[in-house]
Amino acid sequence: MESAVKKTISTKDQAPMGRVNKGGRPKVPHRRRATVSVMCTLVEKKIIEANAKRAGTNASVFLRNLGLNTRVEVRVKTLPRPVLEMRGTLNHIAANLNQIARRRNRGDDLNAMERALLDQDVRSLRRLVKNINAYVL
Repeated sequence: MESAVKKTISTKDQAPMGRVNKGGRPKVPHRRRATVSVMCTLVEKKIIEANAKRAGTNASVFLRNLGLNTRVEVRVKTLPRPVLEMRGTLNHIAANLNQIARRRNRGDDLNAMERALLDQDVRSLRRLVKNINAYVL
């Protein structure tokens, strides 16, 4: 005669919906799989690890929380419009002077148009210097 052995499961071993709890680590709904590498010196690494330990976490959790929860000030370096205009004028004058210098270095004389451009550039430079002095001082 065969006797049937019936296995009984206690209520503490059961998970909700009648499943058996196998134990172990609970499943994480969004597993972290991406990595971010940070280059630092050995001293910096030790400081980060010490700060993480003081916060009661490991370095990974500490840096993730720091990166996600701290606002970082972003400064956009834009110059004021008058300064940008002065910069453009300087670039234009520099290009003209460069062309004139090349021509003179070849031994060519300046024609009337080039002399007029040179005079115009000199006047522009003087105005620009006045504008810069007014802006700065």
